[in-house]
Amino acid sequence: MVYDTENEEAVPKKGRFAAIVVCWFLGNGSLISWNSMLTIVDYYAEVFPRYHPTRILTLVYQPFAFVTIAILTYHEAKLNTRMRNIFGYILFFISSFLLIILDLATSGKGGVGAFVGICLISAAFGVADANVQGGMVGDLALMQPEFIQSFMAGLAASGALTSALRLITKAGFEHSHDGLRKGAMMFFAVSSFLELLCVLLYAYIFPKLPIVKYYRSKAASEGSKTVSADLAAAGVQLQIKQEAEEDPKQYERLTIRQLLMQNLDYEIGLYLIYVLTLSIFPGFLSEDTGNHALGSWYVLVLIAMYNVLDLIGRYTPLIKCLRIESRKGLMIAIISRFLFIPAFYFTAKYGGQGWMIMLTSLLGLTNGHLTVCVLTEAPKGYKGPEANALGNVLVMFLLGGIFSGVSLDWLWLIGKGW
Repeated sequence: MVYDTENEEAVPKKGRFAAIVVCWFLGNGSLISWNSMLTIVDYYAEVFPRYHPTRILTLVYQPFAFVTIAILTYHEAKLNTRMRNIFGYILFFISSFLLIILDLATSGKGGVGAFVGICLISAAFGVADANVQGGMVGDLALMQPEFIQSFMAGLAASGALTSALRLITKAGFEHSHDGLRKGAMMFFAVSSFLELLCVLLYAYIFPKLPIVKYYRSKAASEGSKTVSADLAAAGVQLQIKQEAEEDPKQYERLTIRQLLMQNLDYEIGLYLIYVLTLSIFPGFLSEDTGNHALGSWYVLVLIAMYNVLDLIGRYTPLIKCLRIESRKGLMIAIISRFLFIPAFYFTAKYGGQGWMIMLTSLLGLTNGHLTVCVLTEAPKGYKGPEANALGNVLVMFLLGGIFSGVSLDWLWLIGKGW
C-alpha cells in the first residue's frame, strides 16, 4: 500500500474515530496498574502499617520513571517506537500479574520481604510508564491533537475507573472476612486484563488504521526512522521522490537541544503542573487531612473526586472557548495554581471536609485541563520527527515534575517528624 504524503487533502477520514477510541484504551493502560496500586492504599496501610506505603511506593516508582524517560529521550531518534511501546505494555501486564502471585504466595500477611517485592514491582511500573507514555505521546504528537487528548483522557480515566472500583469493592467487601484483600485481588485482575488488551490493540489494531498509516507514512517521508517498524507491520510502502532522496536537507531536523530551547515555557509549565499536583496528591490527601465524618471513606472520596475531575478536565479543552492556546495565558494559569498550597494547608487545619473535597476537585480539574492544553499546543508546526522528539521531551518534564512533587511531599513528612 502506498500513501500520498504531500497532499493534506489526502488524509483519510476512515479510522479516525477508531483511532481515538484505541488511544483512550492505550492511555488507560498506561496508568491503570499504577493507579490500582495507589487506590488500594487502605489495604497496603493495613498490611504494612509502619512503612508509609503510599509515599514509599511513589518515591520508588518516580526515579525509575524519570531516569528511564531521560535515557529514552536522549536516544529517541534511534529507537524502534513499536518495540518500545509493546515492551512497556508487556512489562505492565507481567508486573500486574506478579502482584497477584506475590500476594497469594505470602497469603496477604505482609512483612519486609513482601514489601520489598512490591517496591520492585513499583520500580518496574516506573520503567514501563516511561517507555509507554513517552513513546505514545511522541508517536501521537505527529498525528492529530485529538489523539493526544484522547490518550491523556485515558490516563485520567484509569484513575477514575480504579476509584469507582475501589468504592464498589469497599462497599461490597467492607463487612466480609478479608474484604480489603479480596478487593485488591479484583483490582490486580482487572489491571492485568486491561494491560493484555493494550498489548493486542497496539500490536495488531492501531498500526493498521488508515489515518494512523497516513501520518506515520508522512513522518517517515520527512525522515523519521522511529515509525518504520509500525509501517512494516501495517504493510505500508512509501513513495518518496528521487530528488528528495538525493537532497540531504530533506531529512534535516531540529536537535533535542533546539527543541528544548524553543519550547522551554511549555516544558517548565508541565513541570510546574505536576510539581504542585504531586506535592499534594496522593500523599498529603492520604495522610494529612485529619479525621472527619466520612471516616475510612474520606481518603477514598478525596482520591475519587480528584480522579473524576482530572478526567473531566482532559475533555474541557475540546470546548474551544475553554481551550487556552496562548503561551503566556498557559503560564499565568499554571503559576496561579500554586495558590492551592496555602489553600490546602489552611483547609486541612481549619476547614471542613466539604471544602477539602471542593479543593481536591479543582486540583484535578485544572491538572487535566492544563496538561492537555500544553501537550496539544506544543507540537503544532513541527514535522514528524521533530514532533516525536518534542513529545518525548515534554513527557520527560512531566515525569520530572512528578518526581519533584513526590520529593517535596517527603520533605514535608520529614519536616513534621515523620
